[in-house]
This record gives sequence, structure tokens and C-alpha cells, in this order.
Amino acid sequence: MNYETYYIPANFTDAGRIFGVFEIRNVIEALILGVPLLAACFRFLPFDLTTRIVVALVLFVPVAGFALMGISGDSLTRYMKAWMGWRKTRRIITYRGETNYVEFERTYLRRKRQGHK
Repeated sequence: MNYETYYIPANFTDAGRIFGVFEIRNVIEALILGVPLLAACFRFLPFDLTTRIVVALVLFVPVAGFALMGISGDSLTRYMKAWMGWRKTRRIITYRGETNYVEFERTYLRRKRQGHK
């Protein structure tokens, strides 16, 4: 048999990523969350420049870092969309003990014949 060897480059997973680490979507979300925060800090804080920079970085770094990492491998918007869908369709499952299948079937058929849902 004739075998061929294929070499996988070290950067094959870097497509669609910035610096090979952050997804483009996460970077955009970090900018959308971080830039207005920085602008608000520099515009509205009544401190001198050094204090403004420190406060802005204390707020910006965690917010942007959280947005860059995402939640469970998803971006924040993907996670929020999945969470909202789950909240919309969640149900409560109850268990009332053992069920006698024959009795349940008779009750179900009787209710169905009477027009109940």
C-alpha cells in the first residue's frame, strides 16, 4: 500500500480569529461594550487625567475581557439568544408517583371521547 503523509500547519485553527486566540465576533462585542464605557469615563468623571485613566481601566479591562472570552465558548450575543430561547420554552416536569398504564389509558380515551383536551 502506498501511504501519503499530510502535514497540518500549526495555525490551521487561526482562521476567523484575531491573534489566533479571539474570535472576530467576540472582539467586535468587546469594542461595542468597551468604547462607550471608556468615552463615558473620560468625559464625565470630574478627576484629573491619571485618575480617569485608572478608573477607566479598572472598568474596561474586566468588561472587555469578559466579552472577549465569552461564555462556554460562545459569544455573549449567542449565549443570550440561547438563554432567551430557553427561558421562552422552558417547562415544569412533575412526577406524581407510579402510573397504572391501563387505568391511564382508559381515562385518556374517555376524556378524548368527551371532547376534553
